[in-house]
Amino acid sequence: MGRVHNFCAGPAALPEVVLARARDELLDWQGQGASVMEVSHRSPAFEAVASSAEASLRRLLGITDDYAVLFQQGGASQQFAAVPLNLATDGDAADYLVTGQWSKKALAEGARFVEANLVADGQDDNYMSIPETECWSVKGGQYFHYCPNETIGGLEFGHVPEPDAPLVADMSSTLLSRPIDVSRFGVIYAGAQKNIGPAGLALVIVRRELLGRARDACPAMLNWEKAAANGSMYNTPPTFAIYLAGLVFEWLEALGGLSAMAAINQRKASRLYDLLDASAFYHNPVARSARSLMNVPFTLADSGLDATFLQEAESAGLMNLKGHRSVGGMRASIYNAVPEGAVEALCQFMDQFERRYG
Repeated sequence: MGRVHNFCAGPAALPEVVLARARDELLDWQGQGASVMEVSHRSPAFEAVASSAEASLRRLLGITDDYAVLFQQGGASQQFAAVPLNLATDGDAADYLVTGQWSKKALAEGARFVEANLVADGQDDNYMSIPETECWSVKGGQYFHYCPNETIGGLEFGHVPEPDAPLVADMSSTLLSRPIDVSRFGVIYAGAQKNIGPAGLALVIVRRELLGRARDACPAMLNWEKAAANGSMYNTPPTFAIYLAGLVFEWLEALGGLSAMAAINQRKASRLYDLLDASAFYHNPVARSARSLMNVPFTLADSGLDATFLQEAESAGLMNLKGHRSVGGMRASIYNAVPEGAVEALCQFMDQFERRYG
């Protein structure tokens, strides 16, 4: 079978050129006579890989020396606990804005370690829109946490909150999809399995002045200050994931950087949303002002056709379109590595499916 069009929300598609290079280097990486997975993380060769990956990421996002860049294990969900353990002590408060399942999980984990204030909860609207800022209840605290893009519901912020406390953002589904102003954030973290690399790796970008605040009970493996002091090598890091992430960063730079990637992503999203908006057969439930550039959920007018849609889509090489179990329907995740041709193939299939069954 040839390569399929992969719309999985995560682990997501990786750039084909990156996979091809990793394949070619797998048995003999840089003349080492071994794969990158088999060399010491303390070797000069791998230390160069990690340094190069960090430098590339800094160029892509314009990250200054005021921030530490950490390659952490455990994915973004582990950072749900790391955030309060590093930024607050027992009895401290923090604000949490809930706009979907991932920020809801972050709140539940954070509440185990801080007095977690619920700023607003979009549950009454089934997380289909961003709660109006006039309705937010910001009490202040050690940090303000939110998720700019909710993967499951396809909900995305069109603005960056401006709290008085350090802003913490779970950017798992949106980091590297477009330029951002890192200086507006105290902490940015992201699971790798969307736009960065393999699952299991998490990026943490933290303002250096926030390091050193971890409580005494913070486990060493979750302590950002220790990670920064040890170059993300307090223990053996996920070397293959860092290597692949570095290749993805190189691919993005060769493409023209995040401005070029943003233009491609906007074309992909517009093509798909335009089809949905012009159809009475398909429907996107998210408020137009809060539609995600990365995750596009949609339903069919007749849910009885869902299984047929998915079966025929897979036969056409369009994979992983089933919506999350908590919301149903369909979802096309169109991350960086999903080419425009894949979105065009999806739209053509959807048009044909509507003609047959609509």
